[in-house]
Amino acid sequence: MSDTLIDVVTAVLMIGGALMSVAAGVGLLRFPDLLTRMHAATKPQVLGLLLFLLALGLQMRSWALIPVLLLCWIFMLLTVPVSAHMVGRAGYRTKHLRRDLLSMDELDEVVEKAANKKAPGRNPTERPDET
Repeated sequence: MSDTLIDVVTAVLMIGGALMSVAAGVGLLRFPDLLTRMHAATKPQVLGLLLFLLALGLQMRSWALIPVLLLCWIFMLLTVPVSAHMVGRAGYRTKHLRRDLLSMDELDEVVEKAANKKAPGRNPTERPDET
């Protein structure tokens, strides 16, 4: 491949990655509640990083760099959904969501069952062996 073609493909990949990052930032600012903002922050971010890493690998032209870039992307692919899940879970439990925007709330039944299983009149800070 010629250097000019590689530079053009690299530029396209970098512009695509930048657009994904901008889309994530705009989504964080414009979306109305925690759950939609969380979605906007995670989905385009992972794809944008992949495009940037592909551009970097293509521009550097080194086979030794590919495992490092792949490891970086896999690490992000594994950690971003987990962190988004934890943020969403914490937001749900602390009531930082707009229920009017939800089309279905499957977690509500589970939370209600867990709340009903608590023993009535028991202090949650008290240990069972303390009476």
